[in-house]
Amino acid sequence: MIRQFQFTHQKNFYIRVLQWLFLQSVKPIIMQKLLIAAATLLMLSFVSCKSSTTTPKTFCDTVCLTDTIKFTGTHEKTPTVFITAKNCLPDSIIWSYKGMAADRKTGFTYLMGTTVNINKNFIRCFFKDNEYAWLLFNDCMTGRGFQIKLPYDKNANFSLKSSGINSLDPKFSIAENLVVNTDRGNIYVEDMSSGKKAMMTFGEPLPIDYDALHDHIDSVNVTNSRIWVKILVGKNWVEKEKNIVLE
Repeated sequence: MIRQFQFTHQKNFYIRVLQWLFLQSVKPIIMQKLLIAAATLLMLSFVSCKSSTTTPKTFCDTVCLTDTIKFTGTHEKTPTVFITAKNCLPDSIIWSYKGMAADRKTGFTYLMGTTVNINKNFIRCFFKDNEYAWLLFNDCMTGRGFQIKLPYDKNANFSLKSSGINSLDPKFSIAENLVVNTDRGNIYVEDMSSGKKAMMTFGEPLPIDYDALHDHIDSVNVTNSRIWVKILVGKNWVEKEKNIVLE
């Protein structure tokens, strides 16, 4: 309401200025310059008022995580992955199974190297028995895809991909057993269960910003036997596809 009053007040002021100018004996060339200046100020005031009320669109319906997210596998050892929450953000990842000597745990932001907002509806977990678990999720603020492999063996290191192409994005269709990501010049596919892999090149490196992936990768469809993508190469959207064998 206050912003609307301010804009209305500014508009009325500039209108009164224009009316005064018309009543004065000002030379035509000077009048023209003054009119252009006044019109420009009026337009900028309108744009400023409109843009100040615009809310950026987010990937998720909410970016505040309030409860622990829990995943449980079907293996007899009952593997689990927990993501705790603190101050609307993911706080820690804890993964374990029955009979495990000690839980594995790491700070979420420490692991990611940056702050990421997550939502329980935009994250999935894949378990490979009690050997490891894959976490696939998208940042609620930017839509950027992340993929983390969490081994239960304390001597094995986790792996992180921050350029994930996840099926959580409605324009990406990915087979349930696959994890897909890119390095800007290629698209990589891995079977989360067997570890077998395949890839397809884009033909050239693309200036991809992983926080704005759709600027260069419009849509993706990946099955166990085929990769298809629609990408921006130069100024043109092109489709590329390849039959693959995971090995």
